[in-house]
Amino acid sequence: MSSEANVITRTGDKLTCTDVTCPVCGIACDDIEVDLDDVSVVTRNACIMGDAKFKELRSSHRITKPLISGKDAPWSEAIDKAAEILVNAKRPFFFVGSETSSEAMAVAIEIAEMVGGLVDGNATICHGPTVMACQDVGMASCTLGETRNRADLDIYWGANPEDAHPRHLSRHSIFQRGFFTERGKSDRQIIVVDPRRSTTAEHADLHLQLKPGTDFEVLNALMTILNGFEPHESFTEVTGISREDLHKAAKMVMEARFGVIWVGLGIASTRGKHYNASMAMRLTQLGNNYGKFVILANRGHCNVAGFNEVLDWTCGFPFAVDFSTQEPRYQPGEYSCVDALRRAEVDAVFVMCADLGAHLPKKAVERLCEVPVVSIETAEGPQAFISDVVLPGVLDAMECTGTFYRMDNVPIHARSFCDPPFDFTKSNEDTCIQLRNAVEQKLAEREKEEAEKTGMKPETASLTKEEFGERLDKLVSRNV
Repeated sequence: MSSEANVITRTGDKLTCTDVTCPVCGIACDDIEVDLDDVSVVTRNACIMGDAKFKELRSSHRITKPLISGKDAPWSEAIDKAAEILVNAKRPFFFVGSETSSEAMAVAIEIAEMVGGLVDGNATICHGPTVMACQDVGMASCTLGETRNRADLDIYWGANPEDAHPRHLSRHSIFQRGFFTERGKSDRQIIVVDPRRSTTAEHADLHLQLKPGTDFEVLNALMTILNGFEPHESFTEVTGISREDLHKAAKMVMEARFGVIWVGLGIASTRGKHYNASMAMRLTQLGNNYGKFVILANRGHCNVAGFNEVLDWTCGFPFAVDFSTQEPRYQPGEYSCVDALRRAEVDAVFVMCADLGAHLPKKAVERLCEVPVVSIETAEGPQAFISDVVLPGVLDAMECTGTFYRMDNVPIHARSFCDPPFDFTKSNEDTCIQLRNAVEQKLAEREKEEAEKTGMKPETASLTKEEFGERLDKLVSRNV
């Protein structure tokens, strides 16, 4: 057993670990306790989603052997076959899922760059518009600890964290007793902007129940009042919100000492897309004229923010990147997952820790069924079913260590407390490194073969001092 977790104790066949990081949603709760034996898993402090994830350690549908065309295969053959598929593809597509470490993501992106592929991640089908708005406007943000200790106004716009992030309200917002909000909910005001009467809205001091698709208009009208003007007389008819409620919301914003706007997929997935998120970020800037205001995206998966961060510091773009010209190009809607698959532009697909077969539109899944697919997958499901090669996945924060980025973009080091049920790989990062080495070897072999056919010496990755001097002399003499 690994000894890298904070506190591990063993009683007979049972192993108990405390201070475990949960690898499910963007909160990345780090106070989970786990009891593990050979047949069962019991958790404490975890929500229903986290508990289900930890139970995957002893799940009957866990994939523990490599598969080629649905049949058990040796690990070395599976790695070789996966590398062959990626190297032989003219336009491979890499989908890097979010329930794995940033270290594994970095190696997967490196492979994509080596073979000139497209790279995308979960943000493309969730908070991609919010990420685009960050590039457009800029994001006044903070940590989850600051929201817990300081916020006296929480605005949930298109978000329902009580269902999507079950511990959000109790740990970081409404019910948490903070340093400057000692009475918890009694020291806070809550605004929920949602066309539905959600479970989160039940806790709200003000529910702005707008008509679907009118987020931009409501944001614009609210900013108009904060700037000292009145919105257009057609506002109530268009949005379904009374002028009285809008003025009440504006008053709450102006009186807040520390306000947080939590934006969910409701703002990014409705009409207006990233323009809605841009307006929410401008509202945040305007709120800072009265008090301290920040905005945070309620990111769904534990490390979906990590993919954006890793790709950003790799090539300067957050998602939907094309490496085919050896220079990264960024174009959502062209190089993003659904669009590239729907237009049948890709001829091979690599998927890590994501079930595209279960969640993409029919047209995109049909393309997945037409091309060779390599998957790193932990459990049986649609993605494993449509894959030509399946490499068993390792459960990060349980069976291996790694770095996750929370929804506030703070990196968290997640520790392991047990080992994977196989010995051919230690982590998804290790799997990607082995795959990268196999790809690198096949690319070198192909370059050598092409050089032999043409009679040309293959280019070397680096020059000796003598070779550099010779080339420099030739260039100088040619220019003279």
